[in-house]
Amino acid sequence: MSRRYWFFAALILIVPAVAVAGVSVGQVTLPPGEAARLLWESFTCRGPALSLANPPLSAPAVLIVRDLRLPRLLLGFLVGGGLAVAGAVLQALFRNPMADPYVLGVSAGAALGAAAGIVWQVPLAVRTGLPPVPTLAFLGAVGATGLVYVLARGGRRKERGRAGRFDQSSTRLLLAGIAVSALLSAGVSLLLLFGTRNPGTVVVWLMGGLAGRGWESVRLAWPYLAFGLLIVGWCARDLNLLTMGEETAYHLGVDPVRLETLVVLGVTLITASAVAVSGLVGFVGLIVPHIVRYFTGPDHRFVLPGAFLLGGAFLSLADVLSRVVLAPSELPVGIVTALCGGPFFLYLLYRSGEVGAHG
Repeated sequence: MSRRYWFFAALILIVPAVAVAGVSVGQVTLPPGEAARLLWESFTCRGPALSLANPPLSAPAVLIVRDLRLPRLLLGFLVGGGLAVAGAVLQALFRNPMADPYVLGVSAGAALGAAAGIVWQVPLAVRTGLPPVPTLAFLGAVGATGLVYVLARGGRRKERGRAGRFDQSSTRLLLAGIAVSALLSAGVSLLLLFGTRNPGTVVVWLMGGLAGRGWESVRLAWPYLAFGLLIVGWCARDLNLLTMGEETAYHLGVDPVRLETLVVLGVTLITASAVAVSGLVGFVGLIVPHIVRYFTGPDHRFVLPGAFLLGGAFLSLADVLSRVVLAPSELPVGIVTALCGGPFFLYLLYRSGEVGAHG
C-alpha cells in the first residue's frame, strides 16, 4: 500500500488520540477513559443530556470539558489546521519551501491591531460592543495584507495571463510583505513604549496561546477560516499545474493574476482569523506541509486535507505540552511551536544551500 494510504490511516488514529489528550490534561486531570467518554458525549448529546448519561458523569468534569477544554481543543484544531493549509498553498504559489503564512505581513498587522485593542480596550468595548483585541487584530491583519498587495501590484502594466510575469509578481509580493512588516513592527514597539502601562499584556499575546479561549473565540474565527479554506481548496487544481512550471500552467489555462489574488485572499482570511483569536503562533505553516508532502506527494487534493488534519493535531498537541511543561503554570503555545519550528527551519535552510551547491 502507498505511503499516502498509511498517512491518512495514521491520522484517523492520531486525531482522536490528541483530542482525548486535549480534554484530559490540565490542572484537573481526567482519566483517558472518562475524557474519551466525555468527548463523545459532548458531540452526541445536547446540553443537560451529558448529566443524564448512564452511568452519570460528574458535574465538575462535564463543566470542565464542555465550557473550558472542548472549545480550546476545537480552536486549536481550527487554528493549527488553517495555518498549515495556508503554509502549503503559499509554498506552492511562491515555489519556496520556507514560505509560511506570515510572509504577507499578516502577523505584523495583527500584532499592531491587538496592541491597539489592548491600549484602547475600554472605549472600544463600550462604543461597539465587540471584543476589541481579536476584532482589531483581524482588521489589522486584513488591512496590512491589503496594503502589501496594493504595493506589490502598483506600478505595473495591467497585463493579464502572461506567463513570464508571475515570478516577478511573487517576488514583489514577498518584498512588500517584508517592508510592511518592518514598518508595522515599529508601530507595535511604539505602543509598547508609550501606549500602555502594562506592556506585558501585549507581549503575552504576541507569544501566542489558547489559554482562556472559549466558545466566543470559536464563533469569531470559524466562519472566516471556513471561507478562506474553501477559497484555497478551489485553487488546488491550479496549484498542481503551477508545480509543473509557469509556462506549462499558463498554456493549460491557469491565469497567474487570478490565482495569486485568490490565494492571497484565502490565506489572509485564514491567517487573520487565526491570529485574531490565538495570537502569533509561528512555524505551523512551515513544518506541517513538508511532513504531509513527504507522505502524500505534491498533489494538493491530498496535501490540503492532510495539512489541515495534521496541523490541527500538531497545534493541539503543542497546547497539551504547554500545560504540562511548567504545570501548574502554562507556557505560551507559540513558544512550543517555535522550539519545534526553529530547528526545522534551520534544517530546510541547510538543505536548500546543499542542493544549490550541488546544482
